[in-house]
Amino acid sequence: PLAVSSFNVIICKTFFKTTIPDGLIESAEIDGAGQFRIFFTIVLPISLPVLATIGLFLCFSYWNDWFQSMLYIDDQTLYSLQALLNSLMSNVDALAKNASTMGISYAELVATMPKESARMAVAIIIVLPVALAYPFFQKYFISGLTVGAVKG
Repeated sequence: PLAVSSFNVIICKTFFKTTIPDGLIESAEIDGAGQFRIFFTIVLPISLPVLATIGLFLCFSYWNDWFQSMLYIDDQTLYSLQALLNSLMSNVDALAKNASTMGISYAELVATMPKESARMAVAIIIVLPVALAYPFFQKYFISGLTVGAVKG
Protein backbone atom coordinates (compact mmCIF):
# COMPACT_ATOMS: atom_id res chain seq x y z
CA PRO A 1 0.00 0.00 0.00
CA LEU A 2 2.88 2.41 0.56
CA ALA A 3 4.43 1.78 -2.87
CA VAL A 4 1.91 3.77 -4.94
CA SER A 5 -0.38 6.55 -3.80
CA SER A 6 -3.79 6.67 -5.45
CA PHE A 7 -3.66 10.48 -5.32
CA ASN A 8 -0.45 10.46 -7.38
CA VAL A 9 -1.97 8.00 -9.88
CA ILE A 10 -4.97 10.31 -10.37
CA ILE A 11 -2.68 13.33 -10.88
CA CYS A 12 -0.62 11.43 -13.49
CA LYS A 13 -3.71 10.11 -15.28
CA THR A 14 -5.25 13.58 -15.47
CA PHE A 15 -1.98 15.04 -16.73
CA PHE A 16 -1.55 12.40 -19.43
CA LYS A 17 -5.19 12.68 -20.62
CA THR A 18 -5.23 16.49 -20.77
CA THR A 19 -1.69 17.29 -21.91
CA ILE A 20 -0.46 14.59 -24.29
CA PRO A 21 -2.14 15.04 -27.68
CA ASP A 22 -3.74 11.92 -29.16
CA GLY A 23 -2.38 12.83 -32.59
CA LEU A 24 1.17 12.59 -31.29
CA ILE A 25 0.65 9.05 -30.04
CA GLU A 26 -1.22 8.03 -33.19
CA SER A 27 1.57 9.32 -35.42
CA ALA A 28 4.13 7.35 -33.40
CA GLU A 29 2.00 4.21 -33.78
CA ILE A 30 1.76 4.77 -37.53
CA ASP A 31 5.56 5.07 -37.65
CA GLY A 32 5.76 1.65 -36.00
CA ALA A 33 6.68 2.57 -32.42
CA GLY A 34 5.57 0.19 -29.68
CA GLN A 35 3.94 1.12 -26.39
CA PHE A 36 7.21 1.23 -24.42
CA ARG A 37 8.98 3.31 -27.06
CA ILE A 38 6.07 5.77 -27.19
CA PHE A 39 6.05 6.06 -23.43
CA PHE A 40 9.81 6.46 -22.92
CA THR A 41 10.67 8.62 -25.97
CA ILE A 42 7.54 10.74 -26.38
CA VAL A 43 5.40 10.84 -23.23
CA LEU A 44 8.07 11.00 -20.51
CA PRO A 45 10.02 13.96 -21.95
CA ILE A 46 6.76 15.94 -22.16
CA SER A 47 5.80 14.93 -18.60
CA LEU A 48 8.51 16.75 -16.63
CA PRO A 49 6.01 18.96 -14.73
CA VAL A 50 3.97 16.05 -13.39
CA LEU A 51 7.08 14.00 -12.58
CA ALA A 52 8.56 16.93 -10.64
CA THR A 53 5.26 17.43 -8.81
CA ILE A 54 5.02 13.77 -7.83
CA GLY A 55 8.69 13.80 -6.84
CA LEU A 56 8.13 16.84 -4.65
CA PHE A 57 5.10 15.23 -3.00
CA LEU A 58 7.07 12.03 -2.32
CA CYS A 59 10.09 13.90 -0.97
CA PHE A 60 7.93 15.90 1.42
CA SER A 61 5.96 12.88 2.57
CA TYR A 62 9.12 10.87 3.28
CA TRP A 63 10.77 13.87 4.93
CA ASN A 64 7.81 14.33 7.28
CA ASP A 65 7.37 10.61 8.01
CA TRP A 66 8.34 9.77 11.56
CA PHE A 67 5.85 6.98 12.19
CA GLN A 68 7.56 4.37 9.98
CA SER A 69 10.83 4.85 11.85
CA MET A 70 9.15 4.55 15.22
CA LEU A 71 7.21 1.49 14.06
CA TYR A 72 9.91 -0.62 12.42
CA ILE A 73 13.28 0.44 13.87
CA ASP A 74 14.34 -0.79 17.31
CA ASP A 75 17.78 0.81 17.51
CA GLN A 76 17.39 4.47 18.43
CA THR A 77 20.66 5.39 16.68
CA LEU A 78 19.03 4.47 13.35
CA TYR A 79 15.94 6.70 13.73
CA SER A 80 15.24 9.32 11.11
CA LEU A 81 15.54 13.00 12.02
CA GLN A 82 11.78 13.38 12.23
CA ALA A 83 11.48 10.44 14.63
CA LEU A 84 14.21 11.90 16.85
CA LEU A 85 12.51 15.30 16.88
CA ASN A 86 9.18 13.69 17.71
CA SER A 87 10.82 11.74 20.55
CA LEU A 88 12.48 14.94 21.79
CA MET A 89 9.16 16.79 21.89
CA SER A 90 7.46 13.86 23.66
CA ASN A 91 10.19 13.85 26.31
CA VAL A 92 9.93 17.61 26.83
CA ASP A 93 6.15 17.37 27.17
CA ALA A 94 6.41 14.43 29.58
CA LEU A 95 8.92 16.31 31.77
CA ALA A 96 6.71 19.40 31.81
CA LYS A 97 3.57 17.43 32.75
CA ASN A 98 5.30 15.48 35.55
CA ALA A 99 7.15 18.43 37.09
CA SER A 100 5.04 18.36 40.26
CA THR A 101 6.06 14.78 41.13
CA MET A 102 9.78 15.58 41.03
CA GLY A 103 11.93 17.26 43.68
CA ILE A 104 11.37 20.97 44.24
CA SER A 105 14.61 22.19 42.67
CA TYR A 106 14.20 19.92 39.67
CA ALA A 107 10.53 20.89 39.33
CA GLU A 108 11.51 24.54 39.18
CA LEU A 109 14.06 23.72 36.49
CA VAL A 110 11.48 21.84 34.45
CA ALA A 111 8.90 24.60 34.93
CA THR A 112 11.31 27.15 33.47
CA MET A 113 12.20 24.82 30.60
CA PRO A 114 11.72 26.49 27.19
CA LYS A 115 8.90 24.24 25.90
CA GLU A 116 7.61 26.59 23.20
CA SER A 117 11.12 27.59 22.14
CA ALA A 118 12.02 23.93 21.67
CA ARG A 119 8.85 23.40 19.64
CA MET A 120 9.67 26.36 17.38
CA ALA A 121 13.28 25.20 16.94
CA VAL A 122 11.99 21.78 15.87
CA ALA A 123 9.62 23.46 13.40
CA ILE A 124 12.50 25.41 11.86
CA ILE A 125 14.60 22.24 11.54
CA ILE A 126 11.69 20.51 9.80
CA VAL A 127 10.82 23.36 7.42
CA LEU A 128 14.31 24.53 6.42
CA PRO A 129 15.18 21.76 3.89
CA VAL A 130 11.71 21.98 2.37
CA ALA A 131 12.02 25.76 2.01
CA LEU A 132 15.44 25.39 0.40
CA ALA A 133 14.29 22.71 -2.08
CA TYR A 134 11.02 24.31 -3.15
CA PRO A 135 12.44 27.11 -5.41
CA PHE A 136 14.15 24.51 -7.61
CA PHE A 137 10.87 22.65 -8.21
CA GLN A 138 8.54 25.66 -8.29
CA LYS A 139 8.15 26.11 -12.06
CA TYR A 140 7.37 22.40 -12.54
CA PHE A 141 5.23 22.22 -9.42
CA ILE A 142 2.89 25.06 -10.42
CA SER A 143 2.38 23.76 -13.97
CA GLY A 144 1.91 20.19 -12.72
CA LEU A 145 -0.78 21.18 -10.22
CA THR A 146 -2.74 23.41 -12.58
CA VAL A 147 -3.16 20.81 -15.31
CA GLY A 148 -6.82 20.12 -14.61
CA ALA A 149 -7.67 23.71 -13.69
CA VAL A 150 -10.17 25.78 -15.62
CA LYS A 151 -8.40 28.09 -18.02
CA GLY A 152 -9.98 31.34 -19.02
